[in-house]
Amino acid sequence: MKNLHLITAFVLIFTLNSCSVYNFTGTGKIDAKTFQVNFFQNNSDLIEPGIDRTFTLNLQDLIQNQTNLNLVKSGGDLIYEGEIVDYRISPMTATADQQASQNRLNIRVNVRFTNKNKEIDNFEKTFDFFYDYPATTQLNGATLNTALDEIFLRITQDIFNESLAKW
Repeated sequence: MKNLHLITAFVLIFTLNSCSVYNFTGTGKIDAKTFQVNFFQNNSDLIEPGIDRTFTLNLQDLIQNQTNLNLVKSGGDLIYEGEIVDYRISPMTATADQQASQNRLNIRVNVRFTNKNKEIDNFEKTFDFFYDYPATTQLNGATLNTALDEIFLRITQDIFNESLAKW
């Protein structure tokens, strides 16, 4: 009977100990306590006001929501910086009379990631995504907000995966 209790205790301790390395975001153990996200300036040829601030805040929010890291204004263990390098609207499909029936908004962001505690993780890489919408619709108001939400959700998740989840 004592052996059964000993084995049960050993299995329980081993199971609980191994759970501390993994979490539901897939990041595992992060060798940092703080992070900072510097302002991502919009350097694209076509300027949409406010997307630089929106992108910066979205990246901060995603990292805060999916990790236990503390956001700091300077001196972070992990540093995200870069710029929006492309904001482009282009026709995608045409009708029989050579009119555009669908347009695509494509946004590309250049990111420099620095891990002060583990320099091998540092990288500079571009991330992009797109949103297709009917050519009869103007890209403003609710359509623009939906497009930016979808694009920024994908880009920020890709940045998170590349820098912390290693997927």
